[in-house]
Amino acid sequence: MDYKVIDLDDVPVTDLSEVEGVPPDLDIRPVGDQLGLSEMRATVWYFEPGEEIQYHAHSEQEEMYFVLEGEFSLKLGRSGEEEYIEADEGTFWVAKPKVGHGHRCVGDDRGVVLSFGAPPVEDPGLDPHSLEE
Repeated sequence: MDYKVIDLDDVPVTDLSEVEGVPPDLDIRPVGDQLGLSEMRATVWYFEPGEEIQYHAHSEQEEMYFVLEGEFSLKLGRSGEEEYIEADEGTFWVAKPKVGHGHRCVGDDRGVVLSFGAPPVEDPGLDPHSLEE
């Protein structure tokens, strides 16, 4: 089939704390897996206040994020050029390959972020300070 339609509520929640060796300890809904995506990843991430995805980079994958709910502090940029930016509902951001990025839920309520990454390589994240341009 060349198309598929799903409802987010029908995508099971994965508790990443139950997946060995996969930080961070967050809940996700692997939307892309449910849709059968092969050329990109799509994930809905759930954050309690204070939870975060650490500053990291990917060697090949470009990632785009969109805040569905909540308030976040973003850390973006190459090593030595990082910037902190505040983001709330309706904010998009992107990180190209080898560009560091991370975000923390800074609001008093739950945060929800939709992310897309392509190509869908197995790359758990690299230390941006160890990458060359």
